[in-house]
Amino acid sequence: MTAHSTQKLSAELAQKIADKTAKVGIIGLGYVGLPLISAFTNAGFTCLGFDVDAEKVRMLKQGQSYIKHVASEKIADWIRRGVLDPTSDMSRLTEADALLICVPTPLSASRDPDLQYIESTSRSIAAVLRPGQLVVLESTTYPTTTRDVMVPILNSNPSGLKCSREVFVAFSPEREDPGNPDYTAAGIPKVVGGIDDTSSDLACALYAHAIVKVVRVDNAEIAEACKILENTYRAVNIALVNELKILFDRMGIDVWKVVDAAKTKPFGFQAFYPGPGLGGHCIPIDPFYLSWLARMQGMNTRFIELAGEVNAGMPRYVVSRLAEFLNDQGKPIKGSRICLLGMAYKKDVDDPRESPSFELMELLQERGAVLTYSDPHVPHLPRMRHYHLPPMSSTDLSAEFLASQDCVLISTDHTAFDYAHIVQHSRMVLDTRNATKYVTAGREKIFKA
Repeated sequence: MTAHSTQKLSAELAQKIADKTAKVGIIGLGYVGLPLISAFTNAGFTCLGFDVDAEKVRMLKQGQSYIKHVASEKIADWIRRGVLDPTSDMSRLTEADALLICVPTPLSASRDPDLQYIESTSRSIAAVLRPGQLVVLESTTYPTTTRDVMVPILNSNPSGLKCSREVFVAFSPEREDPGNPDYTAAGIPKVVGGIDDTSSDLACALYAHAIVKVVRVDNAEIAEACKILENTYRAVNIALVNELKILFDRMGIDVWKVVDAAKTKPFGFQAFYPGPGLGGHCIPIDPFYLSWLARMQGMNTRFIELAGEVNAGMPRYVVSRLAEFLNDQGKPIKGSRICLLGMAYKKDVDDPRESPSFELMELLQERGAVLTYSDPHVPHLPRMRHYHLPPMSSTDLSAEFLASQDCVLISTDHTAFDYAHIVQHSRMVLDTRNATKYVTAGREKIFKA
């Protein structure tokens, strides 16, 4: 195809984007995909939603949400107005003018990047690829994934179409913060980098309609590295306060009060807080992407790997502290009744991905604890790939139930929990989140870990 033909295809797509007749396909209808649909439908676009999970598609078609911060009323309105068409039929990928990929990017058992969902999605797109489509990868991954992994798969399409000629490709990392009411998908600046200038132009034009600000960078690799930096920065700083917490615990110093004092400095300090481990899809995973990439380049990222080790070790530290506190009361972990508060990875969300609560439960199970949990956002314990826990449902925190427990372990500090009530009726509370900061009565029952 000639350069003239490439210009014609890009001009046609640019016009569709400008007049909002471009159909936007969102692949992966989870915590990233649904907020993106909200942003684009609010901007006047029609969306096709793709997911391999037929149950998710069924619920969406019925106007039902499976994510707490995306209301069913909103989804029902999308369906009623015809601005969202959910489907599991990947042959319909050809109908979309722009395809935004929001699929998971987990780690393998050996902590190497697992790109199976990006690769399988790329193959599905390649099978029905047509000239003039824009494909944007949003899934967090290591730099060069878009150009070196996704593009070759797209180029293998049966029609012989080539990226940068008939098809346009870019990377724009998702920056979702589930449960944060101050920042919606539409309100978070969007970093965009294409595999060529034309791809960057088209991707920036598309996002500019739906997102408050578009930040164009030189190429896809810079955009990929940007997301890795953001999450590694957070992981490293959390590791620092986690390590200081262990040190200060031995010295009888409350790390939470130390951080509160330090953050009064108006410059040069950003507050990060300790916890029972890292959770969420990105922050626990992204540093390992970076360290893997470094190994491929013959380098070691010792600083980053150390941070990962510190954070990964926090659940065991919490369990060891629990063992100490129970031992002081003449009780072993084995046979002790322990209730975990919070299975979601952070407060006030229903997202359990990579939550340290699962690691805590498995460690306590191995040591013979009698386990229960309570989480208003996670009514039933979901099956997780890396953990083997029995079926369990959230328990109501009645006074009688709390009094029956040897320890209530606060793993996630949901605002729905009545911490004064919990402390009042519990024998012992192990607080990993400083959730009981403002509880005044019964503080002799509160322990920190």
